Amino acid sequence: MGNVLFGMSGGSIETSTGILGTSSGATGSVYSMDITDFTLGQIQSALTNVESALSAMTSAGAQLGSISTRIDLQEDFVGALSDSIDSGVGRLVDADMEEESSKLSALQTQQQLAIQSLSIANSSSQNILSLFRG
Repeated sequence: MGNVLFGMSGGSIETSTGILGTSSGATGSVYSMDITDFTLGQIQSALTNVESALSAMTSAGAQLGSISTRIDLQEDFVGALSDSIDSGVGRLVDADMEEESSKLSALQTQQQLAIQSLSIANSSSQNILSLFRG
């Protein structure tokens, strides 16, 4: 399936090639066929050519429909893949934030313990000094 099948050239219909433009025998192309002066035999031949062109166009339409369906399926797949990637990145960021939050909590706990240790040490030295004063 390509430009020759559809008779396309640079975005415009090419009437001298493709399904409708290809000449076949004495009747010429389906696009430019003039049956005014045809004999019965030429009319039969022209009908055969037209039916052949219709069959080719139906086949080309079916191929286009199939391609369109495949493109739709690919769009759906890419959309789902993008959503999955976004979700995965979000989970990674959440996990990273949870890890950092845990580290911060551990540091804050260590800090509180250090302050309490200093407080105990300071109060113990005060108690010992008060014993010597008395």
